[in-house]
Amino acid sequence: MHNGAGITAADAGLDAISWNVVGHTYTPKVLSNNAFIWHAVIPAETFVPPHIHPTQDEWIVMLEGELEVEMGGAVHKAGPGDTVRMPMGEAHGIFNRSGKTATCVFGVAPTRKLFELFGALDDITDPAELVRLSALHEVDFLPPPDQA
Repeated sequence: MHNGAGITAADAGLDAISWNVVGHTYTPKVLSNNAFIWHAVIPAETFVPPHIHPTQDEWIVMLEGELEVEMGGAVHKAGPGDTVRMPMGEAHGIFNRSGKTATCVFGVAPTRKLFELFGALDDITDPAELVRLSALHEVDFLPPPDQA
């Protein structure tokens, strides 16, 4: 599915799609070969473990709340209005340690296999399966620190 000209309503996703990925609600807003953009609701005390997109640049535009992004050996804090840039090949982990829900808009370019990955991960709770499916869709999770 690729969307053309038009408007994706604030309370809607493309084709009424919404996914539960690692406890976050992801709602696709724009999809083409060149870019994939989704709205995210990230509950307090949830996270996306450190991972790498070897074929995509990724960014986050913060709307409400705060996130911490670990990359490059540092913790970067982002709040409303901030944009987080995560270049292709740069390991990053995304954490909501704020005690409050965060909302933001994520994007990747090019789209590659990420849209299909989110469909595959919808409601998956087994970490090993999440890692396996992600690797099949060009997202590589890093081993936990005690296994690195």
